[in-house]
Amino acid sequence: MRDIDGDAVAITGASSGIGAATARTLAAAGADLALGARREERLADLAAELRDEHGVTVEAIPVDVTDSDRVDGFIAAAVDALGGLDGLVANAGIGLAGDVGSMPDEDYRAMMDVNTDGAFYAARAALPHLRESAGTLVFVASFAGEYPRPGNPVYAATKWWVRGFAHSLEGSVGEDGVAVSVVNPTEVRTEFASEQGESFEERFDEGEVTDPTAIADGIRFCLSQEGTDTVSELDLYRRDKFSGW
Repeated sequence: MRDIDGDAVAITGASSGIGAATARTLAAAGADLALGARREERLADLAAELRDEHGVTVEAIPVDVTDSDRVDGFIAAAVDALGGLDGLVANAGIGLAGDVGSMPDEDYRAMMDVNTDGAFYAARAALPHLRESAGTLVFVASFAGEYPRPGNPVYAATKWWVRGFAHSLEGSVGEDGVAVSVVNPTEVRTEFASEQGESFEERFDEGEVTDPTAIADGIRFCLSQEGTDTVSELDLYRRDKFSGW
């Protein structure tokens, strides 16, 4: 695998969960980072922590991935601060449960805006810079984007979209030297689902489901591939996920 020490990587949804774990993992490997999220204070605290612990360049850049202009500004600021871009981790996501027949427009729109539009905006803004560096674009999708999710069809559909977009993009930009990877977790012990009550961090005990550091390690693996190779898709599931199927 390639050493990512000195690489410049931008991460969306970086203030908590998989995004924050990825930032810590990549900073420990020597990567310089641009961290994007809406929660400015948490983002700034994480950036300061990583600078102090690892001596890397870390820029905290507030961004709302549903706003294309702000995403363009986030990537431009990342490139300016880091001197280029070798990788983008499109991680920002939201999951709201609900039956299709009773789901409010606001919940439907929120998942579409963050999970699909946000991934598109980030990829579109980053691609010119990744072409220059022969870099890597990593999308965080989901088990729900591979198998039916009866209890949450809209969330599942957004993750099917992310996977379809990523693989078609892989076919589009591979000849330009850009690697595209998709990482699919099952349940991860994070703040996911907190918008509607109990988060996965509260619902599951430590060791019961995947720790975000495991997903971060998978993302680092994707970013570490040699110039001719890409991890097209990485499924990282908890061991009992298929029990009872």
